[in-house]
Amino acid sequence: MEHPLYRKNKGNSERIPDKAKTGIWIEALFNWLFAIDAELDAYAVFLEREQELRSELVELLEYVLIQEQATTIANAFFGSLETVHSLLEEDLETIFNFDPAAKSKNEVLAAYPGFFAIAVYRLAHELWKSNVPVVPRLLSEYVHGKTGIDIHPGAKIGARFFIDHGTGVVIGETTVIGNDVKMYQGVTLGALNVSKDKAEEKRHPTIGNNVIIYANATILGGETHIGDDAIIGGNVWITQSVPKKSLVYHKSEIIIKNKAPFPEPINFVI
Repeated sequence: MEHPLYRKNKGNSERIPDKAKTGIWIEALFNWLFAIDAELDAYAVFLEREQELRSELVELLEYVLIQEQATTIANAFFGSLETVHSLLEEDLETIFNFDPAAKSKNEVLAAYPGFFAIAVYRLAHELWKSNVPVVPRLLSEYVHGKTGIDIHPGAKIGARFFIDHGTGVVIGETTVIGNDVKMYQGVTLGALNVSKDKAEEKRHPTIGNNVIIYANATILGGETHIGDDAIIGGNVWITQSVPKKSLVYHKSEIIIKNKAPFPEPINFVI
């Protein structure tokens, strides 16, 4: 007798790419792209590894595309890597120059979750532009699980992007980010309207050039535009456009008193 779960899923012709293999592949691609493995110093080994990574991508794409499409898109993807690498070199330089804690570019490559998230986003975005189903989302979800940074591969992000620390950052699908934007942990670039019938509309904000967004700021809505050279302070909630060269901040009251007059808490436990 057929198992009821098998019977229910038997008619499902959609294949889901192997999540573990996807994660292993993007880690290997990142290492190859920046020649992190010492063995890649040999040019023949470098080329051999490229062919292996290309073949592995074809295998992943064949879960969601026919073989001919998978091969064509994989070839186009690897053809785009020189341009993507140039963008990532600018991102890397920006992080190294802007963050006083960064002692070397190798440290950024090895230990900065913000750069890894940006790198995987830029790679996944290339596949997204080729209308590849599922795989770009698996790549973004892999880096989300590893770093706590959630960047949808459909977002459009300009040059010299910097995410500092990064935990809790969310960048939605239709977000547009200009050049030279710096962003801190906990920032949300999200949607005001999440109904399914609005899926094809621009639901997420547009961030201009040379904008700084500090920790835990929330910016929502497809019609919300943050102008060039604006500074968005921490913990603000924005649902309307902000003119260029603006300073937006959350004003809160902090009270400091002498604790001596207060009695000791009774049975106080955290």
